This record gives sequence, structure tokens and C-alpha cells, in this order.
Amino acid sequence: MNNPKAPEVSKGVVLLIAILSSFLTPFTSSSINIALPTIGKKLALDAISLNWVATAYLLAAAAFLVPFGRIADIRGRKRVFQIGIVIDAAASILCAIAPSGAWLISFRVLQGVGGSMIFGTAIAILTSVYPPQERGRALGFSTASVYVGLSVGPLVGGFMTQYFGWQGIFLLNALLGIIISMVVFTKLKGEWAGARGEGFDYPGSIFYTVSIVVLVYAFSVLPNLWGLGLIALAIAGFIGFVTWEARQEHPVVRIELFRGNTVFAFSNLAALINYSATFAVTFLLSLYLQYVNGFSAEHAGLIMIVQPAVMAICSPVAGHLSDRVEPRIVSSIGMTLTTTGLVMLAFLGRNTSLGWVFASLFVLGIGFGFFSSPNTNAVMSSIERRFYGVASGTLGTMRLTGQAFSLGLVLLLFSLYIGRVQIAPPYYDLFVKAMKIAFSVSAVLCFGGIFASIARGRTHASETPDPRG
Repeated sequence: MNNPKAPEVSKGVVLLIAILSSFLTPFTSSSINIALPTIGKKLALDAISLNWVATAYLLAAAAFLVPFGRIADIRGRKRVFQIGIVIDAAASILCAIAPSGAWLISFRVLQGVGGSMIFGTAIAILTSVYPPQERGRALGFSTASVYVGLSVGPLVGGFMTQYFGWQGIFLLNALLGIIISMVVFTKLKGEWAGARGEGFDYPGSIFYTVSIVVLVYAFSVLPNLWGLGLIALAIAGFIGFVTWEARQEHPVVRIELFRGNTVFAFSNLAALINYSATFAVTFLLSLYLQYVNGFSAEHAGLIMIVQPAVMAICSPVAGHLSDRVEPRIVSSIGMTLTTTGLVMLAFLGRNTSLGWVFASLFVLGIGFGFFSSPNTNAVMSSIERRFYGVASGTLGTMRLTGQAFSLGLVLLLFSLYIGRVQIAPPYYDLFVKAMKIAFSVSAVLCFGGIFASIARGRTHASETPDPRG
């Protein structure tokens, strides 16, 4: 990369790879959600097992994000990304030929491991290549591709399931992974390893991974006392993890990044709050539109496209704006609008007009679009380049943990208000009550997130990183 033109070429290739990989996982997840009823019927899965088809991926990805981010900083971010893409594609093929539900769930775990290697490195490579004054715009395009994946996933998933079977979704995911692998192997030159030669903290990684697994699993079994006990155990594990990490020369997570860096700490906290408040929106509205309003799955999917479509439009604009205006200002405006959208959803009832639903999703889409990419820009601009992999993995873990907490809240409310029954007309009023409470709690949570976003402090750095990281 001594050629002065090489960094420019690498930036374009890296952006393409980041866009494709950012599209891949949300597209797969949203399309698979549409296919879950068919999967359950074909493989004779009960409701709990069917839930684990979705949860297994989330659990594995959350557990391994930070350790693989650290490995990427030491061994090379491109190398770990390449391996992750290959694992994801191979696991997708295995999912497509899974003979039973147990095998499918196992292969989804493997797919989550590959996904954690992608999440923990793609943004780190992008940040390594793009200087601060261009980083927000690049992150905006990458974030927009996430929402494009969320938007087209249900439509493509429904089409693939109907005409090619649910296996077609996994095969399409494998094909996309193969395409990304070919681009990486043939076009992406150089390597980025900001912590090359440093040691890897195996005990700390085990502490962290086990604690995350216990925490995410605990959300799935609330409100049972067993779930509360697991949460207490996970908290104890995290306390032990922090204590251990503070004493290590080369920890998997540098605690001082949180203790001495308010931008990094509060930006990650804001991300955790935002995803905890918003992830269950699609799940709840899908049930509301289909059960209470009587729309078909296809019609409901078309209505819910509003939110991710608006996100996809707003994210590049917000990312570009955060290159010129403090990211905390842009993302705090986004968090405020997100809170407003959740408050609007809290007023949904059995006779609410479809226009109110559209308006709520539109406001929510603008809010999340203006929050996400500036917040990512703030996180990645607040630390040294040698920690990009860990920072990217930490931010990804905030997202996945927040998503798990969001669904855990919904499961808790369903258990309290509806119970273990199918959602049928006699239970519609109870469902709407639980939904309204979920949106109200999420709005309060997101309102608190505004202050976490504002409190982070200034972000813009004057240093331009070496493109080789």
C-alpha cells in the first residue's frame, strides 16, 4: 500500500464490503422471521423450539462479539472477517439441509459465531480506512444498508418461502456470503491489526462469553424465579469479569475505555438503551396488524416497511451531518424523535386509524436513522485505532443485548397479562394492554437515553488515522 492511490481504492472496496455485510445479517434475520411458521410446521417445532431458531443466532453472536473483536485487533481484522464470512456461508448451507429442529438450532449457533466475526470487524476496518472527516458519511451508508436489509427481508423471505421453501432463504444467504468472500479475497488489499503482538486474555474471554450467554438466556425464561436467578448470576459474572480485566496487561476489554472515556461509555450506553427500547416494535406491530386489525402477513409487512425505509434514507444524511456537527447533538435529536415515536405507539388501540400507525413509524424511522450512524461515529472516533475491533465488538454487543432485553420485556408482559395461550379474539384487549405498556416503558427508557446521549461530551478528533490501522 505504498502507492499513494491505494488508500483511495481501498476505501471504496472497504465501503462496498461494509455495505454488503451490513445488509447480509439483517436481511437474513428479517426474512427468516417471516418463514418461522413454515419452519415450525415442516420440522414439527413447538413455540419454544421455534423461538430458539431465532434466539440461538442472537445468543451466539452476542457471546462472541467482543472476544473476536480483540482477536481481530491482534491477528488482523481482514483475516477474522474472511473467516467469519466463510463460517456464515457454510452454516447457512447446513441450515438449509438440517434434518430436524435440533440440528437447525445448532447450525444457527454456528451461523451466529460467524456473524460475531463479521460484526466485530467490518465497522473496525471501515473506521481504520476512513479519516474522521469522512467517517460519518461512510458509516451512514453502512447503517443504511442495514435498514435496506430489514426492509426487503420480509418481502423476499415471503417470496422465497412460497416458491422455493424456507431452505431457499438460507441458500440465498450463503450465495451472498460467497459473493462477499470473493470481493474480500480478490479486491481487499492490506491488513489492519492495531494490537499486533499483544497477548489474548483467555480467562477474561470465558468469563465474558459465559456471562453473556447466561444473561441472554435468562431473558428468555422470565418472569420465572429461575430467570431472575440467572440474571443475578450473570451480574455476578460481569462484576468478576470487570475485576479480572482491570488487573490484566492485555485484557479483552480495556475497562479504562469506559472509566476514562465518557464519549465511549455514554455512546455505548445510549446504544444499549435505544435498542432495548425499539427492537420489539416490529414484533409487536406485526401481531397487532395481523391479529387485531386483520391484515395479512404480506399487507402487514408492506405497512411496516415505512420505518426501515425512512431509516435507510436518513442514516447517510445523519452520518454525513455528524462529520460536521458534534455526533452527540445529531444522535440526541434522533433519540428524542425515537421517544416521540414510541409515545405515539403507546396510544394504539383496537380502533386506531392506519394513518396514526404510519405517522408513528415515520417519526420512529427518522429518529432511529438520525441516532444510529452518528452514535457509531462517536464510538469509533473516541478511541485509539488499535482498539477499533474491541470497540466495534462492544457496540455490537450493546445492540444484541439490547435486542434480547427488548424481547424479554415483551415476553414478561405477555406472561403477566395474556399467559400461555394463543392470541385469539377473547384475548385481544389483553394483548393491546400489554402492547401499550411495552411501548410506554420503552418510551420512558428511551427518554432516559436522551440524557446519556447528551452527557457523552465532545467527539470530533483532530488526528487522521493511518489507513493501515
